[in-house]
Amino acid sequence: MTRFWRQAPALLAALLTTLAVAQETYPNKPITLTVPNPPGGVVDTSARLLTDPLTRQLGQPVVIDNKSGGSGNVAYGSVARTKPDGHNLLISYSAYHVGNPALTPNLPWEAKDFAPVALLTVANNVIAVHPSVPANTLKEFIAYAKANPGKLNYASQGTGSLSHIGTEIFKQQTGVFMTHIPYRGSGPAVQDVLAGQVQVFITTPPSVLQHVQSGKLKALAVTGNARHPGLPNVPTTAEAGLPDFQLEAWVGLFAPAATPPAVVAKLTGEVKRALEQPETKQRADTAGIELRYLPPDALAQRVQTETAYWAKTIKAAGIKAE
Repeated sequence: MTRFWRQAPALLAALLTTLAVAQETYPNKPITLTVPNPPGGVVDTSARLLTDPLTRQLGQPVVIDNKSGGSGNVAYGSVARTKPDGHNLLISYSAYHVGNPALTPNLPWEAKDFAPVALLTVANNVIAVHPSVPANTLKEFIAYAKANPGKLNYASQGTGSLSHIGTEIFKQQTGVFMTHIPYRGSGPAVQDVLAGQVQVFITTPPSVLQHVQSGKLKALAVTGNARHPGLPNVPTTAEAGLPDFQLEAWVGLFAPAATPPAVVAKLTGEVKRALEQPETKQRADTAGIELRYLPPDALAQRVQTETAYWAKTIKAAGIKAE
């Protein structure tokens, strides 16, 4: 033990030197951001907000690799198996990260396979209904749905998606019954809601914004703490009388778990710097996405809390992966 303490200062110095070298030499080649969704949409857009500023700041190209498929599991499994040197990173979507562990047996990845780097963006949802629904407020809608159980159908972007699980949370909190109609993405879901074949869709604002503004759909509430700038007359769920219903989609950056801490620290700092750039905020505002940086520890806590909550919701609703 005495010998160890004599050597401790030298060991600490060696460790600090190693960390410093890792920071100085990283990155030494292009960085790939693997996106578990196709181009377009909140997740892909969030990733592209980083490419230009990080390329300038790090001195290496930052490129996007869209690896959609398997409800995100293709991308997650791919990054989990890559060399943990900070050059292959995952753009993670909340519905996949906290929902898939409870939805999908035999996942090709585990939460412990990833080290959180930073939360990037959040996007609140909007409760949108077809004009044929005889309700103009959230309270009126809940009352109508309770009086007509099973008469309303709701759309989702697919079984196990944020819109699916989020609407099930809404049902559990309000006691209404609506029938789930899953689609493959927001596009076809919106088309059937516009046609009146499905009456309800809880989704991110960009999917329905223009249709609400044109009067083709009615927006009853926004599921966040603040009103959406594109829907200034639409109340939040708290303002509409349902304060416990909060539904945010988030996008975060993760590295393979064994990535050196110094590399993760450097990435975290550079991402924070990139998100603070005025042009980044302008692009995010245009896309209707809120920038919200969180450091690794806070992101890890959010993942842990939401994974437990979603597992409980998924079990209560009897949701199974397709």
